[in-house]
Amino acid sequence: MHFSLSSAVVSICLASSIPQCLSLWHFRKHFLGTGALAMSSTILRRYRNLSTAAFVVGRSYCSTTGRSSLFSRISPLGDPSISLVPVLDDWVQQGNTVNPFDLHRVVKDLRSRRRFTQALQVSEWMSSKGVYPFSAGDRAVQLDLIGKVRGLEIAESYFQNLSENDKTNKLHGALLNCYVREGLVDKSLSLLQKIKDMGFASALNYNSIMCLYTQTDQLEKVPDVMKLMKEDGVSPDIFSYRICINSYGARSDLVNMEKLLDEMESQSHIVTDWDTYSMVANFYIKAGLKEKALISLEKCEDKADKRNVLAYNYLISQYASLGNKKTMMRLWEHQKANCKKQLNREYIIMLSCLVKVGEFDQAEKVLEEWQLSGNCYDFRVPNTLLIGYSQRGLIEKAETLLQSIVEKGKTPIPNSWSIIASGYVAEENMEKAFQCMKNAVAVVDQNKGWKPKPNIISSILSWAANNKDLDEVEDLINLLRTVIPMNRNMYLYLIKAYVRCGKEVDGILESMKADNIGVDEEIEKILSSGSQQ
Repeated sequence: MHFSLSSAVVSICLASSIPQCLSLWHFRKHFLGTGALAMSSTILRRYRNLSTAAFVVGRSYCSTTGRSSLFSRISPLGDPSISLVPVLDDWVQQGNTVNPFDLHRVVKDLRSRRRFTQALQVSEWMSSKGVYPFSAGDRAVQLDLIGKVRGLEIAESYFQNLSENDKTNKLHGALLNCYVREGLVDKSLSLLQKIKDMGFASALNYNSIMCLYTQTDQLEKVPDVMKLMKEDGVSPDIFSYRICINSYGARSDLVNMEKLLDEMESQSHIVTDWDTYSMVANFYIKAGLKEKALISLEKCEDKADKRNVLAYNYLISQYASLGNKKTMMRLWEHQKANCKKQLNREYIIMLSCLVKVGEFDQAEKVLEEWQLSGNCYDFRVPNTLLIGYSQRGLIEKAETLLQSIVEKGKTPIPNSWSIIASGYVAEENMEKAFQCMKNAVAVVDQNKGWKPKPNIISSILSWAANNKDLDEVEDLINLLRTVIPMNRNMYLYLIKAYVRCGKEVDGILESMKADNIGVDEEIEKILSSGSQQ
């Protein structure tokens, strides 16, 4: 099993980043491979990376005049091409005050949204303007951002150009973070030794090395780092235990995982959290140890804040993997009662879990709740149910649902029609698949990044070349050309349709030549059959 850490993970050597980054690491990487867990982890990842980004970018054209705080002016400017320096300068020129709390809040928010370039702009504006003393923590954050935005070489240069007094433990930790993010084992170990020699070593630094070994697929070395930490007189923290517990679980060494979990629970200075028990439950689920998984999930729920929507999402997902419909619905009701609002993400996860356990009637009710919620209309929510129907062979029901949405005045994204087209291909109802794919391409403006699946296109065009009028084949191919370049298969089926209809193909062959696509044996055979007619 291979693991790779996101860049968020390895920022654990910056104290302000630890809870967030290890939580992301845990959820984004180590829930994969167990049914609904995999689905929900993917949803959370994509929703954060795509939906949130799209939402922010979509707001970037809103006016920022008249906003009451610096944060409220900057936060909506999600387009990474927008420089925040003029916004900061305008804020000052308008006579507004700038205080460290506001700027730190802005930088933290931008980093959490992965808007690293803009976060670096704010950080460098802070240091260049001298509006208040730039602390060691500020420099550490700036170094980390430089590594993310401009690369390791520039980050190393930044560090070397600092005065010796400024090269504090936090700066060394930030540089270590850069090395870990790049997967540089030798440089990371060398720097850790230097940090130890200087008397700076903390749990954060050892955690970074453990993350490094996880990132480089050397999970067996993680417990050795934990052992070294203890030998060096550094007390492991909750994140140390979590990383090491994960290293055992990921290698299916549940005996040592349980021993370390018991040790963690016995430490008076460790405050156990829901994240760790959720992770442990996941390993039990993968191992088929349902009773142990349930015990861990009970502990997870007990530790989680009742208003923590993320905890509910993962608990629901894990109970879905165990097929526990009753507990899923109980948690969903608690989530709605205790959390201020359910985002589209929450509805997508709940729908995916209901689909997982085959509760389609309940899924339809949740979809109705979402439609009445007032949330932004995101077709990825109903698409979850469309996919579920399609996978269960209920493709007509999926199309009926999509048609009902269209009748209410909503324009689907191409993905929605593509789901239906794929379902009809699976059922070999190619007439329906053909029409649904045309519908998909016709609404590509709703998601310009969408690309149809090559195997679905090939199946539809193969059928169309033998069964549809030439005009219809050409119309579909011309539509497809707006989203994908002409390729060998598209030319193949177009030639096939032309030959079947007794049409000349010289123009097509010239276009193939211009596109550097050669006439292969299969195409030659089709051309030969045409010449014999």
